[in-house]
Amino acid sequence: MNYPVHIVSAGGLIENEEGKILLVKSPDRGWEIPGGQVEEGESLTDALIREVKEETGIDIEVNELTLVNSNITKRVQPDGVTPIGSIVSFGFTGRAVSGELTTSEESLEVGWFDKDNILDIIDEEFTRDKVKYMLSYNGKTAYTVFSRNPYILHSVQYY
Repeated sequence: MNYPVHIVSAGGLIENEEGKILLVKSPDRGWEIPGGQVEEGESLTDALIREVKEETGIDIEVNELTLVNSNITKRVQPDGVTPIGSIVSFGFTGRAVSGELTTSEESLEVGWFDKDNILDIIDEEFTRDKVKYMLSYNGKTAYTVFSRNPYILHSVQYY
């Protein structure tokens, strides 16, 4: 039996003491929240802490799990053969605790943005939706199922 290959990632809606939200400008996706793939043997929160530090220079404290995304787009690994079952992303809120903003290979620009304006800054529709659900967190975690190319939001449920 061949088991499906899934990719797991974590992203963060990180707030500073002024209430501004941390965004990174990706070379291929434009402005988005920081985050990335969970490495082997790493927890979701450790992955988020590492990714935010690597992409922005900011150390964070992780708070609430606000979002779970299932990207069910049919895809294959870079080998062109091995299928990817799905990409499951976990969205957390967090708080900046120290560090200075800096860019990396994964972030052309980084910055703090007013919460009221960040949806206008984000170009990709699926990223806007993800951030919208994270911003509207009210104690219930949103679970979304979507596919891309084109972007289709199949369902949203709250738990």
